[in-house]
Amino acid sequence: MSTTKSSGGTFAPLAQPVFAVLWAATVLGNTGSFMRDVASSWLMTDLSASPAAVAMVQAAGTLPIFLLAIPAGVLTDILDRRKFLIAVQLLLASVSISLMVLSQTGMLSVSALVGLTFLGGIGAALMGPTWQAIVPELVKREDVKSAVALNSLGINIARSIGPAAGGLLLAAFGAGVTYGADVASYIVVIAALLWWPRERNASDALQENFFGAFRAGLRYTRSSRPLHVVLLRATIFFAFASAVWSLLPLVARQLLGGDASFYGILLGAVGAGAIGGALVMPKLRERLSSDGLLLGAAIVAAVVMGILALAPPKIVAIVVLLFLGAAWITALTTLNGTAQSVLPNWVRGRGLAVYLTVFNGAMTAGSLGWGAVGEAVGVQSTLLIGAGGLLVAGFIMHRVKLPAGEADLVPSNHWPEPLVAQPVAHDRGPVLILIEYKVEKHHRTAFLNALDRLSQERRRDGAYGWGVTEDSADPEKIVEWFMVESWAEHLRQHKRVSNADADLQGKVLAYHAGADKPVVRHFLTIDRPSVA
Repeated sequence: MSTTKSSGGTFAPLAQPVFAVLWAATVLGNTGSFMRDVASSWLMTDLSASPAAVAMVQAAGTLPIFLLAIPAGVLTDILDRRKFLIAVQLLLASVSISLMVLSQTGMLSVSALVGLTFLGGIGAALMGPTWQAIVPELVKREDVKSAVALNSLGINIARSIGPAAGGLLLAAFGAGVTYGADVASYIVVIAALLWWPRERNASDALQENFFGAFRAGLRYTRSSRPLHVVLLRATIFFAFASAVWSLLPLVARQLLGGDASFYGILLGAVGAGAIGGALVMPKLRERLSSDGLLLGAAIVAAVVMGILALAPPKIVAIVVLLFLGAAWITALTTLNGTAQSVLPNWVRGRGLAVYLTVFNGAMTAGSLGWGAVGEAVGVQSTLLIGAGGLLVAGFIMHRVKLPAGEADLVPSNHWPEPLVAQPVAHDRGPVLILIEYKVEKHHRTAFLNALDRLSQERRRDGAYGWGVTEDSADPEKIVEWFMVESWAEHLRQHKRVSNADADLQGKVLAYHAGADKPVVRHFLTIDRPSVA
């Protein structure tokens, strides 16, 4: 049975006004973006008949997402998220305004279209982690997974409406009006963000800089075992499932004998299936755990790939792609929601950015790999291989359980400030922290096991080195040590300890046999004067 239940089903988050307004604005904004993309792709066919030039528009829009996801996550965590989103929306609006003016005046060139599309891709890359990171701020904790599902639903609604509306505007009024509609959608999104009554970030003397935050995010990712499980499950699932996406145009043309409009119908079926999947997701969560949902998604996707490999009648292909859309959104929301639940607020943007990078990397590498396999053995055989691989991988990975995501990650603020003889410059470091415990022999093994678990928390929250030593004259005297890159980073470490981490520290302290608390010492690097 699922361990996390929503408070009121699929639409429960919409009962919370801030989420509802921002969700509706985001759907409208994404619809405008799809309209812009349709206009850009069509204009490129007018500007150049080269397939490479047409493909360049797609690459210019998606490449920044892969390259900039992690830096975007860093900015998400160190800047005010609302102001950052407004700035990105202004960037995207300026891109569409430029496209509108250039298309209306007949001055749009191939290079200008590709360049502006690349700028739009940068905006999308910067926006992605931030939109996801604000979800826990907008809804109750028990509604986070439903909110994630609603966001995915919103994207599929926009994907269903945007291209069709963009095509109609383009045919009736031209590219300028289509781009103008996209600009109007950004105005709505900006208005919603300005209305959002978000509390201002308090002035913080320990505010991270970009490179320090980047390193802290990588340290956290490297030391977070729950996040590792999510990334592993995502990599395996999307690497195999990408086979159907990379080969779907060839399936439509070669196996099913369809034209471009039929390919569009197949994509629409996937989108419609995703919408249906999002609507039934809460019912599925009541009956299945996150692992069960992901296994079910793998089985359904594998069966769909197998059926498509048999070149079924067109109507059958459309029906099974409805199920593929439902399986796809099930996997996306399950993995994304789990990633949300295991990340504390201070590093959520960076952690989600790593997840997005893994997702896009698995899809890109998988698509290239399956394309090469298709060249060698043909489309049908490749689909069957992909289906078999996804099925086997699904059952194997089912044994690698996803984290429950129920840990209390709210800062505990229980760790007292370190004692200092005089003020310490924030950039001074490295800092060595020593914690001296007194542990009786019969508790030694249990203590070391608990301390090993605590070491992961030390590394997640800022330590780049950790170890444990014993006194040669008194083996019951055990010293835990860890290194932090600066005094400011150690002070941040104090603020990052969550209630769950505090419980872990409490389990370690339970083995301390001394009359007083363990002795904690902080050692600062001495800057020696240079010798002439």
